Amino acid sequence: MTQIDQTESTRLNSYFDRIERLEEEVKGIRADIREIYAEAKGDGFDPKVMRQVLRLRKMTPADRAEAEFLLDAYKSALGME
Repeated sequence: MTQIDQTESTRLNSYFDRIERLEEEVKGIRADIREIYAEAKGDGFDPKVMRQVLRLRKMTPADRAEAEFLLDAYKSALGME
């Protein structure tokens, strides 16, 4: 078993403190995002569709075209068109 000296222990504790602080910030940001979706829903927009569009916006045009092509192909194969 490896011993951790005082300096390493202090550095390790600092890492955990920073991670915990960032996790708290992420919680706050997630709450803000939920509020925006609720506001959009109140204005008549569909949050589920908004999430899908956000996923598509993060893709490259080529990846988005491939995903849309596959979705259409699968829907067609299942008789959904």
